Amino acid sequence: MANSNLPRRIIKETSRLLNEPAPGISASPSEDNMRYFNVMILGLTQSPYEGGVFKLELFLPEEYPMAASKVQFLTKKNT
Repeated sequence: MANSNLPRRIIKETSRLLNEPAPGISASPSEDNMRYFNVMILGLTQSPYEGGVFKLELFLPEEYPMAASKVQFLTKKNT
């Protein structure tokens, strides 16, 4: 995960995310741009989302952390 263009904070947070993942959530940086993350969230058990798998894309802007990260859900609602 060596990318000298990234701030130390992003490198540290990415390393922590990969080494200490939150239960039910996986996130990995894109190989092309370490500011883009592919995220997958599993629906919580005993909730309306149980059994669901939700895919998201997360982007950390140049101004991060002073500017909020941007998230887009890629999973579409089933009708």
